[in-house]
Amino acid sequence: MSSKRLALLGLLLLVCAPSIGVLAGMEILPDSVVGKLFFGGSKLWILLVPLFWVVFVEKGKFSLSRPKHGGFAVAAGLGVLMSLIIIAAYLAFGRVLINPAAIKEMAGEVGLANRWVYLGGAAYWILVNSVLEEYVWRWFVVKQCRKFMSRWGAIVVSAGCFTIHHIIAMQVYFSWPVTILASFGIFVAGAAWSWCCLKYKSIWPGYVSHAIVDAAVFAIGYILIFQ
Repeated sequence: MSSKRLALLGLLLLVCAPSIGVLAGMEILPDSVVGKLFFGGSKLWILLVPLFWVVFVEKGKFSLSRPKHGGFAVAAGLGVLMSLIIIAAYLAFGRVLINPAAIKEMAGEVGLANRWVYLGGAAYWILVNSVLEEYVWRWFVVKQCRKFMSRWGAIVVSAGCFTIHHIIAMQVYFSWPVTILASFGIFVAGAAWSWCCLKYKSIWPGYVSHAIVDAAVFAIGYILIFQ
């Protein structure tokens, strides 16, 4: 199999899994053991596939993606800019489109109605999950895309793949106007982080930007749930 077809196969094995997990766990089989197994299994799958693929299929070595080319100031600036846009969008549209009572109910359903649990979850999402998403969607997906498409093609495709499962998850809890607006933001952010990965040859500048944006999102969530 050619390297291009092999890269496409690796992408197909990975990018479909999050959507399948979200569909099973949140829509088709919600609150069931099978649904939870699909959801959790998809998370584990997308973490293990890139590692397996690089080590056993490509016969390469796992890399810590050391930041040798800088980019942290630019990435941080992008993170702050995107955070300000998110806050501005919330102030302009959020109070009309988002029902705080529904957000509080959702938080209760997923176990985040306690302040300390919420803050602990936010810390995990900001400090750990952001790294994992950069590892999956930028380190692996962007790398595979670049084997058979242009630089900007890889940026757009990776950002689109990153957005799809978010759309499926958000429309469960939010109206379509909110889902569409938030999904556009996720796509733009994903494209920015993919650009950072290609520009600076490391996931870590994008991670800094990602963490800043997640902090802004969780700050808005805190206000909606607890104030």
